[in-house]
Amino acid sequence: MTTTLQNAFDRAKEQNRAAFIPFISGGHPDMTTSMRILKAVEKGGADVIEVGIPFSDPVADGPVIQSASTQALANGATPAGVLEMVRQAEISCPVVIMTYFNPMLRMGLTEFAKRAAQAGVKGVIIPDLTADEAGEWSQVAEEYCIDTIFLAAPTTPDSRLEIITKASKGFVYYVSTTGVTGSAINVSDGLLEEIKRIKRAGTLPVAVGFGVSTPEQAAALGKAADGVIVGSALVKAIQQASTADEQIESAEKLTSAMAAALKN
Repeated sequence: MTTTLQNAFDRAKEQNRAAFIPFISGGHPDMTTSMRILKAVEKGGADVIEVGIPFSDPVADGPVIQSASTQALANGATPAGVLEMVRQAEISCPVVIMTYFNPMLRMGLTEFAKRAAQAGVKGVIIPDLTADEAGEWSQVAEEYCIDTIFLAAPTTPDSRLEIITKASKGFVYYVSTTGVTGSAINVSDGLLEEIKRIKRAGTLPVAVGFGVSTPEQAAALGKAADGVIVGSALVKAIQQASTADEQIESAEKLTSAMAAALKN
């Protein structure tokens, strides 16, 4: 069955382009501004929006997103609060939540899925949950019509890819570099061939993230990938703005530039 997320990729494909997926840190810099940023990136041309739930031990996140998470937590952000913020935003493009597994367990898997569904969330990315250990969550997620997106990396062997692509729904998240978010990316012929290898392993769209910071990089990746994810560069642009209004403007401006690069 084709899911809402897959439909978003299909619409982009019909326009001969990759989908654009901006990442924002939920609750950063505060909940009110975060909701405005969520709406701004939708207005800027996002096809899917990834919203991170801040966590005190974000092992996959680099310094930019760690800093944003720390600020959000200091201002009272919680998993329940971020999900409620998404619900209240009432945006039309699909939202994917990025969270670590511990906050989900603390809330309870069924309760988390229920709140996510009520917020209109279409998918969940859990960096520290592997495909072969996700049976309980995958069952709950399916009951609430939430796609679970698993990650593949440059070091993932073909045998492992088969497990990941079979377990994933919506799309597969390809981590373009070994390391944490924000690591420098080199859009080489080798990377583009690697993306093609991931795509051959299954039928789902493949979105590429980690280290994408310029429209030129996004456009180059879009030649091979079905989607391009930009996180640290967007969060950094927000952090560098002085006021809430400037943060909103920066988020929309960078989203528009990335989306335009993929369209061109």
